[in-house]
Parts: sequence; structure tokens; C-alpha cells
Amino acid sequence: MNGERQIFRRENGAAVAFSEYGDPNGAPVFFCHGWPSSRTMAELTDESAKKLGLRIVSPDRPGIRDSKFQPDRTLLDWPPLLLELATYLQIDTFKILAISGGAPYAYVAAWMIQERVEAIAVVSGAPPIAELEDRSGLLTLYNRLLALRGSRPGLLRILFHIAQPFASMKVPIRVRPLLLKILQPCDANVLRDAKSFEACFESARQAWRSSAAGVMTDAEIYANPWGFALEEVRVPVRLWHGKKDRTFSFRLAEQIATRLPNCEFHLVDGAGHYSLPIRHTHEILANLLR
Repeated sequence: MNGERQIFRRENGAAVAFSEYGDPNGAPVFFCHGWPSSRTMAELTDESAKKLGLRIVSPDRPGIRDSKFQPDRTLLDWPPLLLELATYLQIDTFKILAISGGAPYAYVAAWMIQERVEAIAVVSGAPPIAELEDRSGLLTLYNRLLALRGSRPGLLRILFHIAQPFASMKVPIRVRPLLLKILQPCDANVLRDAKSFEACFESARQAWRSSAAGVMTDAEIYANPWGFALEEVRVPVRLWHGKKDRTFSFRLAEQIATRLPNCEFHLVDGAGHYSLPIRHTHEILANLLR
């Protein structure tokens, strides 16, 4: 059943939770969720994936939601997990769709296991933050977290733990309009739809429910060097970014596009960080299917 939680046990015994969407007999696409988020973010793809004949497989990363926490996890640990899950599901080659914070996980898979990855689509993607000389293109909150990480990392860890019980609370319907007011109008408009709101914010709440440790580990991975150069990613990349994205400026995406040897860049006018993957899901998946 679409969206149902499934559990796969790795060779080391660690549990990995995943859900599937779209056409169960379709062409396989692994989904890399954002941050903080979890596997049910892929609900955004379900309707279009069914129409296009795509099978979306969306795992929780280690320490997120229902997947077992992995201490000292790095970005380079992701491709082996993906390969084990693909073997378990009897999937040989596949494509990858990554949204926002899922971007590094798509890139590392395309770099490390390129013989299995046919193409990747990166939507509203996070850049390699550790390589940025100018961080003005990042969301202000992210810059504040990065500054605190450099000056008082112990305090930052405490703040994550303090935030955990609040971030794991379900957002009451009456409060949603207040939350949407802080977003770009283009993003707020699409998130007024209850289904879209749940896919984005309920998946985030569930990530926090498990523990703060998994969310913090993901954050550390974004801030650290990825362990490879974008210039070494030879797999075809479809890069999608909105001109109104305030989380990661489209200027950062333009820089990334110039570094990727095999990149098809789509810069979308009037689209923001959330509205791009929500409003353009069908177009993005159809393009990836080519």
C-alpha cells in the first residue's frame, strides 16, 4: 500500500524504514527527503508518479523517524545503505529525486555508485556549505546556526534538544496562517493546501519526534565537507531551482550548475523553496523519466 511503513534490516542489523508511492510496478526512483524531514515528504510525488508509471521509494535516513540512529554518520555512508536497500527490493539501476536537504545524498550516490544511478533530479537543493566563501545566499537562520556551531557548539547541541519537544508537536490548524505569514507569498499560497502542508510539515515533525540526535547529525553533514567534488559527478543531473527561493539563493544553484559536467539547469521564475517541488512535481518527474 502506498505510504505504508516498511522496515528493511541492513547486513549489520540496523533497521531502515521506508515507504513507497506511485506505481508499484513502475520505473524505480529513490527519494531523498529534506531537512528536517522524513520519508513521507515523498507524498508530494504520489499522484504524478502514478500517472507517469514511476515507483517512488523513500527511506528515512539513519536516526530520522523510524530508522535506527547511526553514531558518527557521514555523507559517504549513504550510498552503501542505498545499495543494500536496492538489492533488498531487487532493483538494479534507478533514478534519484532529491528535494532541498536531500541534495547532498543524491550527489554522493551519483558520484560513488554511478554504475547504478541513471540520473538524478535535485530540486531547491542545498549547496556544499563548507565550500562557500560567501554565505549570504543562505537563509538567515542557517547562518546563525553555522555561526553558533563555530563559536559555541555545546550550546547549539543544547538548543537542538530544547527545540525537540516543540518541533515534534503537531501544528494546530488555527496556527498555520501565522506560520505561513513568514514565508514567501508563492510558498505560502501552495502550503494553504492541507495535503501539501502535511507532506512538508508533518514529515518534519515526525523527524523530530524520534530524537534530536538524528536531526543534528543531518545538520552536521550539511556543514561538513562532503568528501568529493561536484566536478566528479558524471551522472546526468537535472537541477531545478526557483528564482524566489530564500532558503538557498538561486545564485548558489547557478554556481553549482557550472560545476557539474552533465547538468540540465531549470531556473523557474516565480517559484520559491516549497512551491517549486509542489507545483512542478509532474514536470520534474516527467523530465527525470526521459
